[in-house]
This record gives sequence, C-alpha cells and structure tokens, in this order.
Amino acid sequence: MALGGTAVLALGHALFLAVEFILLRRVNRTDPAPQASATQLLRAWWRETWVALQVFCWRQPFFSNAVPDCVAPGTFTPGRCGVVLIHGFMCNRGFWTPWLQRLRHSGHPFAAVNLEPLFGSIDDYARAIDEAVAQVSAAAGRPPVLVCHSMGGLVARAWLRMAAADARVAHVVTIGSPHGGTWLGRFSRAVNGRQMILGSEWLGALGAAEAPARRQGFTCWYSNCDNIVFPASTATLPGADNRFIAGVPHVALAFDPLVMHASLAKIDAL
Repeated sequence: MALGGTAVLALGHALFLAVEFILLRRVNRTDPAPQASATQLLRAWWRETWVALQVFCWRQPFFSNAVPDCVAPGTFTPGRCGVVLIHGFMCNRGFWTPWLQRLRHSGHPFAAVNLEPLFGSIDDYARAIDEAVAQVSAAAGRPPVLVCHSMGGLVARAWLRMAAADARVAHVVTIGSPHGGTWLGRFSRAVNGRQMILGSEWLGALGAAEAPARRQGFTCWYSNCDNIVFPASTATLPGADNRFIAGVPHVALAFDPLVMHASLAKIDAL
C-alpha cells in the first residue's frame, strides 16, 4: 500500500508538471527568449519531476536544518565573503542544502532564511533578510552576496527598497525569479502569489523605486524551460547581468552545475 501510494503521488506530480510545460510552450511563443525544442521540454519535464520530488518530499520536510547556518567563530574561514540565501514560494531553507554544503566546504560564512508567514506579503519578509544580512556581515566583516531562487529575488529587491540597503550587499544573484511576474500568478489566491501576477501594481511600484545603479549589481539566471516563471524573459531585469541557460526547469535551475559553478566562482572572487 505504501509503495502504491508513493507511485500515485509521483504520477500525479508528473502529470501536473506536464500541464505546466504545455502551458509554458504556448505562452513562450511570443517571448524574445530562444524557443525551447520539444526534446528540451521533454528532458526538462523529466528532470523537474525528480528534482522537485527530492526537494519537496524529502529535503524540505525532513532535513531543513541538516546544514546549520555558519556565522559563529570557528565555523568558517576568516576573510571569506559571506552569503545570504533566500528561498522562493512555498519553500524553506532546506531547499538550499546542496549550496550550504558547498559553502561550508569552501569556508564561507552563510545564513539561509525561512520566509514566514508562508502566504504573506513579500514586503513582510524584509525583517528576516535584514537580520540575516546583519548576522553574516558581522561574521565576515563586510557585505554579503544574496543568492535568491524564484520569489526570493523579489524579496531581496523589496528589502533593498525598504531598507535603502545598497551599500549592505556586495552582489545579488537571482535564479528563475519573476522580476516581471509570471503567467501562472493569475491562479494564485495568496497575497504573495497575487503580487507576482504579470505586470502587477506591486511589481510596478517595486521597479519604479529602483535606480539603474542598483540593478547593475544583479546577476539574473533564466531559462526557456522554466515551468513556473514564464514567459521566460520575465525572469530578467533591465540593466542587470541577465544570463540565459537553455532547457533547464524551475527548481532544477537552482542546482544546475553551470549556475552553481558560476555563482560560487563569483562569490569566491569577492
């Protein structure tokens, strides 16, 4: 019975993802990003099926604190740049476990936040970011890099706006973040979900408050197979270092070897 229940859960999850990929292909037809081939979409669907199951059914519910924050003396190498990691919608710090393992191994001080309440306003998460940045900055002795997945990129921008905190961060990396909103936002009834609707009033106010210099401190990763944030180019930010990667789905984008290697290399160089 347990095996049968697991199989039903996995099959339902895979079918739900398949619908998302069908929708993204239709919506992306008018997007300026390179169009994904049928083969890329099929491979992305299969990849996302397994990666998302690992994240949502294993890592986050059971091992969210498997790798604790490294901000206490003796837990990191002095002189290394610090990192604050900000997860996305309906996630927790366990999402970042592979990143936390890499950061701990390389000696960086870091903190991974939990955004609460789960369905609250994005603006309400600013305090958690402020506290994490203060902790990591105190440990490293200098501003940290923010690494953000999905909604986490909007959380970082909202905090920068509210705290006027440009001088408190060295750089911001966003991965599949709906900077322009997402087509799927129309189906959400949560406060933060409605804020991520394409062209929402909240997103418009957020963009209007940003100076061009702030966006120059962003690196934004996006893909033509992102099954949550589409049209694809909505994950870009005008004036930022926007980096396209083909054929990678939403959750898997955060753990893609190229994305991780390039992002960690930048952190190492600071």
